[in-house]
Amino acid sequence: MDNIIQEAKYVELTYKVIDKKTGNVFSEIAYPVGYVHGVNDTLGKEVIAELEGREQGDIIEINIDVEKIYGSRDETLVFIDKIENVPAEYQKIGTKVIMENSKGDPKEFLVTKVDDKTVTIDGNNPLCGREVKFSLEILMVRDATDEEMEVGGMIDKQPDMEQLLKMH
Repeated sequence: MDNIIQEAKYVELTYKVIDKKTGNVFSEIAYPVGYVHGVNDTLGKEVIAELEGREQGDIIEINIDVEKIYGSRDETLVFIDKIENVPAEYQKIGTKVIMENSKGDPKEFLVTKVDDKTVTIDGNNPLCGREVKFSLEILMVRDATDEEMEVGGMIDKQPDMEQLLKMH
């Protein structure tokens, strides 16, 4: 029973976001993500619900309704400009661009296309309009410590400065 995901268990996992149509991996988190089940729902309520009752070593696939998470694709968030109007540092696919609306609220855009004449930036989440699935590998399940319960997940360990000084 120790390795079953349930409330107050610390869970570490890695995951991939995969395009269901092409099989392409959009993103991959290879460094383990840690959370406390029932305390932290960072991965989203749908994913957390699917993890309940699973165990260490399981690999599961979950279909994700991207529209529920990010909303529908909004073409008014796509801008195309002449390449000469765009600074050189924003002429590379994948570059993040932070813009503000008329109220001064920041919004992240992504350069999605560059050709000889134009640059396209898109404020939609890259997953909008796609059918995706998460593939999760559960690496560890154990009782959460009090400190992990308090923060809801992984504790970033700071290096012991005394030990570091002794090494040099």
